[in-house]
Amino acid sequence: MLHPDDDGDPHARPPAVEAHLGEVTGQVAPGVPEPARRPERLGVHLTSGGVDVVVHAPHASAVELCLLDDAAEGLTERRIDLLPGQHGRWGAYIEGVGAGQHYGFRVHGPWDREHGHLHNPAKLLLDPYARAVTGTMDLRGEVYGGVVDERLQPTADEGPDTRDSAAFVPHGVITAPLPAPHTPRPRITWDRTVIYEAHVRGLTMNNPKVPAHLRGTYAGVAHPATVAHLRDLGVTTLELLPIHAKVTEPALAQRGAVNYWGYSTLSYFAPEPSYATAAAQRAGSDQVLAEVQQMVTDLHAAGLEVVLDVVYNHTGEGEVDGPMLSWRGLDNAGYYLHEGTGHNNYLDVTGTGNSLDFRSTHVVQMTLDSLRYWVEHIGVDGFRFDLAVTMGRNGTAFDPRHPLLVAMACDPVLAGVKQIAEPWDIGPGGWRTGQFAAPMAEWNDRYRDVLRTFWLTDVAEIERGGHGHDLRDLATRLAGSADMFGHTGIPGGRGPTASINFVTAHDGFTLHDLVSYQDKHNWANGEDNQDGSDDNRSYHHGVEGPTDDPQVAARRRRAMRNLLGTVAVSAGTPMLTAGDELGRTQYGNNNAYARDDQTVWLDWQLEHWQEDLRATVAHLLTLRREHRVLRPSRFGSFGHQGREPVPTIAWFDAGGEPMSLDTWYDPQVRVLQMFRRTDAGRNALVVLNGSTAAMQVRLANPEHTGLHLYWDSVWEHPGAGQRHRYQPGTAVPVAECSLQIYLDEPPPTTSGDPAGGERG
Repeated sequence: MLHPDDDGDPHARPPAVEAHLGEVTGQVAPGVPEPARRPERLGVHLTSGGVDVVVHAPHASAVELCLLDDAAEGLTERRIDLLPGQHGRWGAYIEGVGAGQHYGFRVHGPWDREHGHLHNPAKLLLDPYARAVTGTMDLRGEVYGGVVDERLQPTADEGPDTRDSAAFVPHGVITAPLPAPHTPRPRITWDRTVIYEAHVRGLTMNNPKVPAHLRGTYAGVAHPATVAHLRDLGVTTLELLPIHAKVTEPALAQRGAVNYWGYSTLSYFAPEPSYATAAAQRAGSDQVLAEVQQMVTDLHAAGLEVVLDVVYNHTGEGEVDGPMLSWRGLDNAGYYLHEGTGHNNYLDVTGTGNSLDFRSTHVVQMTLDSLRYWVEHIGVDGFRFDLAVTMGRNGTAFDPRHPLLVAMACDPVLAGVKQIAEPWDIGPGGWRTGQFAAPMAEWNDRYRDVLRTFWLTDVAEIERGGHGHDLRDLATRLAGSADMFGHTGIPGGRGPTASINFVTAHDGFTLHDLVSYQDKHNWANGEDNQDGSDDNRSYHHGVEGPTDDPQVAARRRRAMRNLLGTVAVSAGTPMLTAGDELGRTQYGNNNAYARDDQTVWLDWQLEHWQEDLRATVAHLLTLRREHRVLRPSRFGSFGHQGREPVPTIAWFDAGGEPMSLDTWYDPQVRVLQMFRRTDAGRNALVVLNGSTAAMQVRLANPEHTGLHLYWDSVWEHPGAGQRHRYQPGTAVPVAECSLQIYLDEPPPTTSGDPAGGERG
């Protein structure tokens, strides 16, 4: 087959392997049983005696499958011409190709920047549907589609670079079909869910209880020591930072850094191979996949869910003049969002150099196919969508009823798993917290900011002689953020559990640093401390960074407990960042995305106060789990509950009186009592004192039953205080900047549980 753009092609065509070339419209190659084949599937799939190959390249004049092998003389390559099919697809059935074969594509076609076409057959392209990848990108001029200088910057030459990239880019690997996951999913209901956000490597790299050869790996995540920590803590759902195969951006690679977080996707189907054990990597891609699937299986067996942080909003190819690794060389005009009506420049709404264009049917299909694959074949329980607003954009405008979001909500595979949006990007109208539709939950940045403000920046301002904010916004967040999640046309909206309540995440200060640093200290990142947010709402309590002052250290520890305790008693779905329960520090770095060292790995050598903090978190999550009143699935009512005119949530001031309108608006008021009532189990009273002075508070209880103090943030250890019983109206001392949790008298029970614990 002669291609119209072959003149000047530097690559001679090696003879093709023996193959049956079938149209991509469903035609079956001779002698191949119909039931064994599905030639419409994108990607490369094993079938009877060979593989089906289908790739999307709608503007190509020719596409070659390249079979790659390592030989003594270097990388060898066999090329096979694919046949054009319908809807811009190219494909064939190839005999004699099996699992373990490395491969890629070369695409011939126009090089026309004005119309967005950047075809360059000198560049080996990764299959977007590859189930496994091998190798890394060697950052050099050969991996760029266009001509670059020695600094890897584009030159005045607008034409393609003709040097071969195959030896310097990752390759796809053909894999055998995975067995179906066999362990039942835990299926944790949203009201019982506690999310723990962690990185595969950082979670176990320093853990002495995990064998050395498993540390920092998928197998290490599922090791009994890791599982025991998560279960003892009270976590139900492990949310892993991206494990899709990744690439390090040129700017990082040029200064010797890596993309540790992994928000630079190379493949939406292949797991990151470097997170597998050395033994699995040596054994090949099938064993890497098996290790990932086994991790999920083992966590399920322990009753833990697995949610993946996924990055469908952009790819690791970066800006339009970045490396050519996959999508850019297949269909640059179709995959990526471009400015205006032309195709010269990308419309970057993600801040990464490129954004995928979700007006494209093929981008939507790739996303859905990827999500289904991870659910059906790997067994994961849900996804957290990075910069999810981009996924709902029709060009520049966000639509909560975007076809992709509707498809995810209705898809029979995806509708039953957890879906969580990071509800913003940096494009026009990019902040959309509370504006997604069911069943999507959302990270609630408003919750994060309000808690930090009440417990930290307001306190700092008061100590300087000023005053804080009034209590209205704090109460709204404690009650589940109905202003954001109580609408959407469904009675009760999505409910409070749609609010993912967090104070810290991977992006920003750790909990320890939030109470220990006023300013970011990101010098080690190599960006002159210009990266990372300046809006931290942190408070160092008088000393920047480490201190030997015992009073400052004690105040910091109480501030951490206040924040953790508030998350535990708030309506919504709590999320913890890995290591916050241990007081982990990043030494003031609030953007440690490029650090793969002790800065970001959990330190398991704990001081006494860290052991106390871990015990405190476990105690708080136990209270939440055993008492349904602390984890409501519906917004609190201020009027009727069923047929009875009984409010399920009520607010009182320091004197035990209902909050008046004037009190709500008074920024000098820093004490709030929240009473929660339930029709099944014990009621709860939470007392918050955000002032810098101890207060006498008259305990409120509309039920007129006795109250038992179950936790006080003054306690360094959860068992440090006495569980006193108080009558309603009793004046009790509440320390400055502290929080108390009370439960009322247990209802009559026949279960033999004198504590009145609830297992529902």
